Amino acid sequence: MRNQNRPYLFTFAGAPRPELEKSIRGKIIEQCQASRVCKFIDCSSGGKNCDNPVNVMREFQSSVYCLQPSGDSYTRRSIFDSILSGCIPVFFHPGSAYSQYIWHFPKNHTKYSVFIPVKDVKGMPESIEKILLGISKDEEVGMREEVIRLIPKIVYSNPKAKSESFEDAFDIAVKRILYRVEDVRRVIREGGDPSLGFADGDDYKYTFPQKIG
Repeated sequence: MRNQNRPYLFTFAGAPRPELEKSIRGKIIEQCQASRVCKFIDCSSGGKNCDNPVNVMREFQSSVYCLQPSGDSYTRRSIFDSILSGCIPVFFHPGSAYSQYIWHFPKNHTKYSVFIPVKDVKGMPESIEKILLGISKDEEVGMREEVIRLIPKIVYSNPKAKSESFEDAFDIAVKRILYRVEDVRRVIREGGDPSLGFADGDDYKYTFPQKIG
């Protein structure tokens, strides 16, 4: 995976969302199709079959970066496909990963991803291509190493395989849930209100704080 030949700088697998007023997918597709170093996988009706992960994974393995704009929801299955293929995800909204997967992804998002705020994409002077070309090779290698380290955290291991001793996605989720349960019990014992801070605030998923991570 580290030595995989990646002829494309970036790839986008998806379809435009003209019915969504604030969707930036159309602009992303335009930029991708105008670039010689971008691979566009058309997932619209009549386009390439994106339901088969083999098709998507093959293209992601040929790309350095994988664009992950919001679609019908903030999170896309494609995010996990890109990580499994060693393709560095590029996010346009903090709700796509940074505020959704705090148990599984590093708090410092710059370790494993590129963040281009969505408000900058609509009218930004530079193209996505130029932004990605501005990332040094050392930074790229570092992010890919972190992406590879994330793989065990987003898959389910075979419990019957004795050779597999890593903490998988299920292990992490169960551990954090148990931690939260114990934390609630502690607050109750101390006479506090267990509901405070229990539910994550939704505002972070819809806004762009000055500092993320």
